[in-house]
Amino acid sequence: MEYQGVLKKMLTENSETIQYYMELETDFINVNQLLNSALSISFVKYQCMSCSLEKEIYRQGFCKSCFFETPSAGDWIMRPELSTAHLGKEDRNLAYEKSVQLQPHIVYLANSSNIKVGVTRKQQVPTRWIDQGAHEAIEIVEVPNRYLAGITEVALKEHVADKTNWRKMLKNDIEAVDLKEWQNKLRSFIPEEAQEYFIENNNRRFIFRKYSYFSFFSLFFYFIFSPSGWFNPIEFVQESINQQILLEWDGSILTNGEFILSRDMDRFYLIKWYFY
Repeated sequence: MEYQGVLKKMLTENSETIQYYMELETDFINVNQLLNSALSISFVKYQCMSCSLEKEIYRQGFCKSCFFETPSAGDWIMRPELSTAHLGKEDRNLAYEKSVQLQPHIVYLANSSNIKVGVTRKQQVPTRWIDQGAHEAIEIVEVPNRYLAGITEVALKEHVADKTNWRKMLKNDIEAVDLKEWQNKLRSFIPEEAQEYFIENNNRRFIFRKYSYFSFFSLFFYFIFSPSGWFNPIEFVQESINQQILLEWDGSILTNGEFILSRDMDRFYLIKWYFY
């Protein structure tokens, strides 16, 4: 059987064992079912995730011009503290920036290899943690916009890491930590503007069953289909983790004749898409 399509961040399903799906143009593949199978992979061409043109990929799945022009690649994506939509200030496209930045965000602690702090939109819980290969996670604050989440993350990363040690993650070498204890320990370091949003009685922790080699599998596919990374593979893998796995996707999918934004997808999206 032969499949062809643009390589993108895999879809996931939070079941007893997390399921990973590679989404292609007219089909999708359950990656879990590929274990112990013989595969043949070949590079066909580049395709920008924004303009869809056959242009060499620069960063984050975009060609160079789109990376510096599309609103979904603005600096505030990787650095939430640079968000300005709450002030009515435009970066590249104010309407788009308001739609993404002015919605509830979660600042969380996750344990994927070691304890780390991160930011995600509320509706991306727990997808964000699965994408990062987290073993467990806990919410610290829930704020009304991306800016407040960003300045909280900046303050807390002075005391805990904000990056995953991907080498330890792939080895499934996980440190045992008490996330609730760390949440209370970090409370005093939360900026004054966000103190009121601290989740006081948060006993809810998310614990995931996963196979750590799926994170490796995702990186492997991305590397194979990105010839530009073959010349410096170590730097490429590090940048891929920072800009792909740790990056929230704010694009859209064409479904049933209409484009659905990632933030509007419900939990049954994949099933609806498949049986339409």
